[in-house]
Amino acid sequence: MTIRFDNRVAIVTGAGGGLGRQYALDLAARGAKVVVNDLGGARDGSGGGSPAAQAVVDEILAAGGEAMANGASVTDADAIFAMVEEVKARWGRIDILINNAGILRDRTFSKMTLEDFKLVLDVHLMGSVNCTKAVWELMREQAYGRILMTTSSTGLYGNFGQANYGAAKLALVGLMKTLALEGAKYNVRVNTVAPLAATRMTEDLMPPELLAKMGPETVSPAAVYLVSEDAPTSVILNAGAGGFEAAHVTITKGIHVGADEMTPETVAARIAEIRDRTGEVVPDTGAGQGAMALGGQR
Repeated sequence: MTIRFDNRVAIVTGAGGGLGRQYALDLAARGAKVVVNDLGGARDGSGGGSPAAQAVVDEILAAGGEAMANGASVTDADAIFAMVEEVKARWGRIDILINNAGILRDRTFSKMTLEDFKLVLDVHLMGSVNCTKAVWELMREQAYGRILMTTSSTGLYGNFGQANYGAAKLALVGLMKTLALEGAKYNVRVNTVAPLAATRMTEDLMPPELLAKMGPETVSPAAVYLVSEDAPTSVILNAGAGGFEAAHVTITKGIHVGADEMTPETVAARIAEIRDRTGEVVPDTGAGQGAMALGGQR
């Protein structure tokens, strides 16, 4: 079955280039009306005012699609809420939000300023919060919504020199997990993609021969699926270079001991058993994990 987005309205942030541009083009090609949001700043978040968003809109229009440009910063909640009102006035609804906008300010933690740490969190985490909050009630009211967060291998597994980026990206997984639960009865599904892509964010982080295999078009299939009508919810998909994998936050069977054994020495003596991944599971919720611990159901 071909995935289509006819009569759907999508907002894609950071869509002036790279992954966001690809998402916007692919959604439009499958029938969606697309809001191309991009501040037009540099990779580190400085500057702005680039015509990049309008250029992508022009591509969509030339191909026979419908689109509009928006230059609001995702860190400016008032501007984002104004964008949403403008979209509602024009097209009457918003069905899809892809939180893609991001910046990098890479340094080791010892050399990183608190300003650089906070700015990366503001763009990735609070930017996604601002955009999601702006569409959340509308999606609940219309009993339909598909929201996509963007994490990364740094958030899931860590990378040297990216403490700020990793903190923001894993926070988005936690946000997604809770929103997926809260949105379920309203048919609002929330997922996360972890891209491995050649964009200006990664152009000097990987060798050219690897980047050549990692165009944004290798990630977009996962993103497009995760905002489709039949998408699951609370899923993390890694995507890039032809690979698609699901990432999970798992828990081992561990151990369950009595009061007389609840000591640091017990943990030290049995740490290998605690960390043994044989039979590990994925709890449905945080409360579910707590119930396992309280009940000793390992």
